[in-house]
Amino acid sequence: MILKIKHFVVFITFLGLGSCRQDTTTLTRIEGKQIPIDSIISKATNIEEFISPYSTRIEEVLDSALAYAPKPITKEDGEFNTTAGNLLADIVRSQANPIFKSRTGKDIDFVLLNHGGIRSIISAGKVSARNAFEVMPFENNIVVAAVNGTAVNDMVAFIVQSGRAHPISGMQIVLDKDRKLRKALINGEPVNPKRTYYVATSDYLVTGGDQMGFFKNNISINDTDYLIRNAMIDYFKKVDTLAPVIDDRFYMEK
Repeated sequence: MILKIKHFVVFITFLGLGSCRQDTTTLTRIEGKQIPIDSIISKATNIEEFISPYSTRIEEVLDSALAYAPKPITKEDGEFNTTAGNLLADIVRSQANPIFKSRTGKDIDFVLLNHGGIRSIISAGKVSARNAFEVMPFENNIVVAAVNGTAVNDMVAFIVQSGRAHPISGMQIVLDKDRKLRKALINGEPVNPKRTYYVATSDYLVTGGDQMGFFKNNISINDTDYLIRNAMIDYFKKVDTLAPVIDDRFYMEK
């Protein structure tokens, strides 16, 4: 009798294990095809009618005048620094510094951005949020990197050798007649190799974008969670007129 019970228990156990087994499915192929967007595809009138009030409102907000530019602001109007680059770098510094200081008790020493990141001019006339989206279409945050003086010297060497008007603020670079570095100052003072500097840039550049590998030798990174584009819009709202000029922040002696 006991033997029969044992056999029955073993039978039930194997039956239960068999019933719990699950078949597995394996992906063997992924297929895809291009669907051209052309005149063959008809409009969905009901969808257009639904989103029309929202899209109209968005267009109104984007095109509302926030400031005024008496002349075009472009990244092509100077060899070493430009009106667009100077404006953008100064905006990043002025808008991000209060955020950074409230979190760390420190001030941003200078700003370095990339010339190629500026994607549009600001035409003369009214300046709107749409202009900010055109100039800076990327979802790039302002970040502040703590770097030592040696890294700052590497940045200066990169800017000089690049031959491009990379936007800077809080920094001055002076070249001699042979286009060799004569001096580099941070807020009017020579670069101290032993000092820690706080440089505001974008989250794209701080990871080495646009060949700016020197940012990888940082001491720390503080993300302000503040889009460069939003900083521009907030700045436009605060001022009446945008009148950036080409100045002596980066120039060659005559």
